Amino acid sequence: MTLRQKMAAFLDRADVRNVILGVILFNALLLGLETSAAAMRAAGPLIAGFDTACLAIFVIEIAAKLFAQGPGFFRRPWNLFDFAVVGVALVPATQGLSVLRALRVLRLLRVISVAPRMRRVVEGFVTALPGMGSVFVLMGIIFYIGSVMATKLFSASFPDWFGDLGRSAYSLFQIMTLESWSMGIVRPVMEVYPWAWAFFVPFIMVTTFAVVNLLVGLIVNSMQDAHHAEEGARTDAYRDEVLLRLEAIEKRLEERASEERRAG
Repeated sequence: MTLRQKMAAFLDRADVRNVILGVILFNALLLGLETSAAAMRAAGPLIAGFDTACLAIFVIEIAAKLFAQGPGFFRRPWNLFDFAVVGVALVPATQGLSVLRALRVLRLLRVISVAPRMRRVVEGFVTALPGMGSVFVLMGIIFYIGSVMATKLFSASFPDWFGDLGRSAYSLFQIMTLESWSMGIVRPVMEVYPWAWAFFVPFIMVTTFAVVNLLVGLIVNSMQDAHHAEEGARTDAYRDEVLLRLEAIEKRLEERASEERRAG
């Protein structure tokens, strides 16, 4: 086994991944403490020193992956994600780039790439994006129709909520989220327009209970597909390993049989 293969095997060990995960969580705690004036007055240099140590560990990990995987490092999306997150933290936070200091908290997102289950969730979400695009278009059409209708119906008495297309769309979005929709918007409208329920109830039924649940279903199905694909890849890898071992055993038996024939 070459040095690169040994390094790759070392980085793939569960205990190494757990150590990196622990450093990520500890670093997230440090970044939170940096927002506290009292904590910085009490232990500012110590917090900054630990933060630098965490960043050094991340850089060493990325360098080790670059060495172990070579050019293949940049062909893996999660490696690029880790590289970008750590790279942002290395940019000097000058006056013009002071916002980058706030972006250091993005290191916490590395939990996604380290934890396999969280990575599966993100992969399922990304896989669902094409299907979600169609649902978003459908929702946009429903919102546009509802906004036009609400503006025509209720703008005269409620210009703050339905005075124009944008205000109507925002009010309908609030209604879709069920945030103060009844006592805050719908019941006051029904005091002036008693029949308004015939507009709002179907809108809620279509958007909140139908379209949103359709989005959830798409994401769940994509996550299940990603899980099945991962299990299939794991099964294939185990099968290939077993076949290699069987081939090695068969070759060893043939060599022993050949030696016995020569000896006989």
